[in-house]
Amino acid sequence: MTGKLEGRVVLVTGAGRGIGRAISKACASEGALLAAAARSQDQLDSLVDEVVSAGGRAAAFTTDLFRREAAAELIDRVRAEFGPVEILVNNAGIGSSSQPNPLQDFDDDFWDRSLQLNLTAPYLLCKAVLPEMTAARWGRIITVASINSRIPSFHAAGYVASKHGVLGLSRTIALEYASSGITSNCICPGPVKTVMNDARVKYDAERKGIDQEQYEAGLTPIGGRLVPEDISPLAVYLASDDAKMVTGQAYNVDGGIAMS
Repeated sequence: MTGKLEGRVVLVTGAGRGIGRAISKACASEGALLAAAARSQDQLDSLVDEVVSAGGRAAAFTTDLFRREAAAELIDRVRAEFGPVEILVNNAGIGSSSQPNPLQDFDDDFWDRSLQLNLTAPYLLCKAVLPEMTAARWGRIITVASINSRIPSFHAAGYVASKHGVLGLSRTIALEYASSGITSNCICPGPVKTVMNDARVKYDAERKGIDQEQYEAGLTPIGGRLVPEDISPLAVYLASDDAKMVTGQAYNVDGGIAMS
């Protein structure tokens, strides 16, 4: 690797598995000081072990971002360990697969939880890191959104609304802080082989009466689903000085589903 993020403090939420884990390892391999946050201590511990074994530096921060207070608490804890957060990767999220329903039957509590984790938590984390980024006149905010920031999905009102919202939040930050050396961008993955998406693929295949393997094979024009490592190179680029003139953007990494 080339050390693109050497010495930078990066906080990745939802770092224990899937996309967050891949982004965490990629950032650490480029020299970042990794603050890995998630709810599962075991997953975080194994991630930190991997990073340290590869010669990197990382620390685990268990947190529950369903609690509004957790965002500010997390930033304080990372600051105490590494210093101010310079790169924030908003990746933690909840999908639609645990309670998919048409809108008239949508569970109100699940709606609230979807918006809390997918939209309010990034809002609060950004709010907490922006003062120090502004003072330093350097910062990167990367939000893992979804192609559902652009296009809808059946029986997923809370997820789709929250992902549309977080794209608007990201672009508002980009506009307001463009002159302060801070960039804000979204990555919009398509279907990725993760535990969360596995359940969604199963649900949709059953809903359509299609064999699950056949359904998955046709999910993208390229064919099949992505893997988490398809997302991480773009995150590293957006976090680096190479992307200093890139802000307010939303990049689809989706195998060709949403060509815009």
